[in-house]
Amino acid sequence: MKTNDIKADARRVIDIVKDGGIGLVPNDTGYAFVGSSLEPLRKIFETKQRGSHKRNAMAGNLDLQREVHVLDKRAQQMVDALVLDHNLPIAVVAPFRHDHPMIQKLGPELLKASSAAGMIGMLLNGGTFHAELCKISHEETVPLLGSSANYTGAGSPFRIEDMPDELRKLADIEINHGLRRGHVYKRAGTVINFSTMEVIRIGGCYELISDVLKRYFDVDLPADPGVNALPSGHLNEFGLRGVE
Repeated sequence: MKTNDIKADARRVIDIVKDGGIGLVPNDTGYAFVGSSLEPLRKIFETKQRGSHKRNAMAGNLDLQREVHVLDKRAQQMVDALVLDHNLPIAVVAPFRHDHPMIQKLGPELLKASSAAGMIGMLLNGGTFHAELCKISHEETVPLLGSSANYTGAGSPFRIEDMPDELRKLADIEINHGLRRGHVYKRAGTVINFSTMEVIRIGGCYELISDVLKRYFDVDLPADPGVNALPSGHLNEFGLRGVE
């Protein structure tokens, strides 16, 4: 029995965000809002009460990440190993190519709201729906930008039903694929700056990511103090305040 029509759902989301709408979509690390242009993303930002130090993240696949990000060979091998060899979700922060067509689509204001210090973050390998959504995004050059579907500081939602109604009303399309596998971590996804190997946020699958990077690349990531000590997982949440 077929439970989710992933291709049809992804197609509907792309069509709506291309037309200036907002999507509420699943990935393995929680539910997120996505948009493709300045006004819907500003609406998401303001409704979520996000601080000025926050940036939009881009959703992408490994092909797009390799095209957009500028990383040395070893850093890219780390990203490839996490995604291809170990099937782990990871948000990659790195310098980017300003002349890439996907970046050019953003325009100056949206690019400013989605980057800092010449770097942009991209969530990779967020599950089957995320893969289909990012495949169409890449093929049709439709930027997908956004953030977790929560109020700032409230924690990433792993079921749509757990979200406040006023946040759900933001979405022009809602894709409900049930409980997300990252719920066991009680945090959003792990975010690493792969140009410096600085951990920005400890999140889902962090212990697996840490093991891969230590085992194969001799990289030591900081120890996780635990969700009770650091619920948000942020090690340097305000590091981008005032940075452009």
